[in-house]
Amino acid sequence: MLELTEEEVRQALHTLEDLALTTPVREARVPKYEHRIRTVLNLRRDETAVLCLLMLRGPQTPGELRSRADRLFTFDDLVAVQSTLERLATRSATDESTPEKSVPLVTVLPRQPGSREARYAHLLGAPPDLTAYPAERVERAEPGTSTAQRVTHLEAEIANLYAAIQTLTLRMDRLEASLEEQAEASGSGDDSSVI
Repeated sequence: MLELTEEEVRQALHTLEDLALTTPVREARVPKYEHRIRTVLNLRRDETAVLCLLMLRGPQTPGELRSRADRLFTFDDLVAVQSTLERLATRSATDESTPEKSVPLVTVLPRQPGSREARYAHLLGAPPDLTAYPAERVERAEPGTSTAQRVTHLEAEIANLYAAIQTLTLRMDRLEASLEEQAEASGSGDDSSVI
């Protein structure tokens, strides 16, 4: 639960306006704002619903997303939710003029011990803290364990490592962008001071 002053809300709205993520509604008698995330990020309705739920409720499994999305978008089945999550995680630029399309918007978190499904988190703010979501412990295969079981364990371990690499790469990209912005703001034309 948040307690915000009117000034804090106003500052947040101005920040969102600067990013073109909100716009004031001019016809209203009282100040109202409309979100523009679908337009700015070129999202479909199902993608917008998933991002909304992840921002409001935090990391969730595809099953949780499907059951909670009904007011925003009705998914036919878990395959549809999974497909939406994959699109959001593997967005790639189709046009050089729209670099925002090349940024992944969700990431898969390491599977937690005892859970059947992996959880997903949005990447619109600070990267998710992976220490808050301990990875499922993968046991060493005992002699006599079937190949299928060993492969399943190895696939889970690879998925966890991939998620960690993806998060670290995103954090590195954001750090580089921040350093470049600082260098530009200081008026330094020398790129060697950035890295």
